[in-house]
Amino acid sequence: MSKYGKLIDRSDNVITVVADCNAGDPVTVKFQGEEFTYTCNQDVPYGHKVARVEIKEGENVIKYGEAIGRASQDIAAGDWVHTHNVRDDYKCLDRNGNPLPGQEEEPACQPPSAAG
Repeated sequence: MSKYGKLIDRSDNVITVVADCNAGDPVTVKFQGEEFTYTCNQDVPYGHKVARVEIKEGENVIKYGEAIGRASQDIAAGDWVHTHNVRDDYKCLDRNGNPLPGQEEEPACQPPSAAG
């Protein structure tokens, strides 16, 4: 039985699954009168992302038509897309909008070091 996923913008290179998927499960997406089927390569929890196409290391991960991070390794079509293979490109800011210590030059959100 096929599971379902959501494609939010045609330019997205990921879909969001709306049910827990097991490796090998087909995922059907209906978008603007078209239907697409993808296969989950790993177990993917409800609400998480699956790559629609191959995403090379360093390429943007696109959701909502916007880059939400960069692939930290090659991601095959059907792979689970999450923190293990995506680097956040946004800076961590304090409540005044200033970069946290160590974020001044870093493009990605990293927790402050324990040594600080």
